[in-house]
Amino acid sequence: MINEEIRDKEVRVIDSDGTQLGIMSAAQAQETANKRNLDLVKISPQANPPVCKIMDYGKYRFEMAKREKENRKNQKVVSIKEIQLSPSIDTHDFETKLRAAVKFLGGGDKVKVIVKFRGRQVQHAKLGEELLERFCEGIGDAGSVEKKPKLEGRNMAMVVSPK
Repeated sequence: MINEEIRDKEVRVIDSDGTQLGIMSAAQAQETANKRNLDLVKISPQANPPVCKIMDYGKYRFEMAKREKENRKNQKVVSIKEIQLSPSIDTHDFETKLRAAVKFLGGGDKVKVIVKFRGRQVQHAKLGEELLERFCEGIGDAGSVEKKPKLEGRNMAMVVSPK
């Protein structure tokens, strides 16, 4: 709430430089703000009495928007890349998928490794576990296992995050 929207009888007023001006009526606080060509902004409505600050509200909103934009620019979205294997994968194909995973981890992405079982292959889930363990060893120090291998229906999945 700003300026005339503040309807409280008494408010605690803080000056633009941070010094406390004390408790006064809302009308008196508004008059003080108007003399300085600034706005009266309610910053803590739950306090007893509510706390209001005298500041340039337009400049404050501009700085907040600028700070939010800077924070959005600096944050990195971590995406999850998915690599699918089969229990009967050949060595060269395995190494190719391994290189792709290391590349993804180097780029800062998480990798979800899935072993897909077809037909009766699901009865030999141990082969999938061994394959995923071999995959972990191949990754080495590029990443670490975040979620251990787990059988989910006909798929066994594991999540690896970058170090």
